[in-house]
Amino acid sequence: MMASSYSAKEEDGHHSGPAGLGGAAIRNRKPDNTAFKQQRLPAWQPILTAGTVLPAFFIIGLIFIPIGVGLYVTSSNIRELEIDYTGTDLSSPCFTCSQSFSWNSSTPCRCVLFFSLDQPFESNVFMYYGLSNFYQNHRRYVKSRDDSQLNGDERSLKEPSKECEPYRTNENKPIAPCGAIANSMFNDTLDLFYIDPNGTKTQIPFIKKGIAWWTDKHVKFRNPGGSNLNLTAVFKDTAKPVNWHKAVYELDTDSENNGFINEDFIVWMRTAALPTFRKLYRIIQKKNNMTPTLPRGNYSLEVTYNYPVRSFEGRKRVIFSTISWMGGKNPFLGIAYMTVGSICFFLGVVLLFIHHKYGNRNNGSDIPS
Repeated sequence: MMASSYSAKEEDGHHSGPAGLGGAAIRNRKPDNTAFKQQRLPAWQPILTAGTVLPAFFIIGLIFIPIGVGLYVTSSNIRELEIDYTGTDLSSPCFTCSQSFSWNSSTPCRCVLFFSLDQPFESNVFMYYGLSNFYQNHRRYVKSRDDSQLNGDERSLKEPSKECEPYRTNENKPIAPCGAIANSMFNDTLDLFYIDPNGTKTQIPFIKKGIAWWTDKHVKFRNPGGSNLNLTAVFKDTAKPVNWHKAVYELDTDSENNGFINEDFIVWMRTAALPTFRKLYRIIQKKNNMTPTLPRGNYSLEVTYNYPVRSFEGRKRVIFSTISWMGGKNPFLGIAYMTVGSICFFLGVVLLFIHHKYGNRNNGSDIPS
């Protein structure tokens, strides 16, 4: 029997086999005999014992449960009121508007909703509009914009990106702002009135600036023309989006909140990840510490119904909410912390019982007699 020869080079991945065409040696596919390729690198492999696992379960439980209770209590203290004004029901004040209004309607439709507050809203109130069954996360919808145009690039203003199709041009003029996102901008107008016991209506003042992200307002969105405040001349050779009732330079009379830097427009352009979402509309600021922001009593919400949702079976709502150090109302986070903490604490108790009952027996069986 012929003995096989051994070579260290073969173990290192080199094989001195027969030469191929041109005298080149056939290389072995075996990985090199190195610590990295042979998975012999030093590694920390913890040994899980009762002395390390049980304290970890109890510590996680004792930390997570109080955090979850605190988050849940904080979320429960946030006041929130949600009003649906889609108008799908016959009894809804907005039923007529929802049935007759469309994107092509030239005259706005108005409806009034009455509601009451049993408890006052003490701190600043954030007013949101909400939409359901609206998929802003659709791939073609998300891509349908021109960030260079929104950043004030004059060349992109005249020649928008092809990603904006079919909302790139209208009547042989470039659309500003172009794309499906801008074309579908939410444009309902919401006004809130407090009704005194004697029947007098007092309008609640809104703050419409400061609702967008600072980076969006000052970095991502800029008006073309630089310091030229005459936006009518800047946007002269452009067309408004198809579904808009007015041009982009007519969104506001305030020059610092008009054009591409209009905060309602900026808020809408930040697309939502889920089909049911809310976006900040206005802020109701607290006047002083003596009176609540929204006292208890009767209110009326006057809606200028400009945004049809019947075509995609959507729903519209308005939300009034206070906030805390953790943000808006979100009980899920507190419940999640309490659930994980309780499970860990329960598993710690169960494993402690098992270890106490069977641990000594297993250790005794390992001792030779």
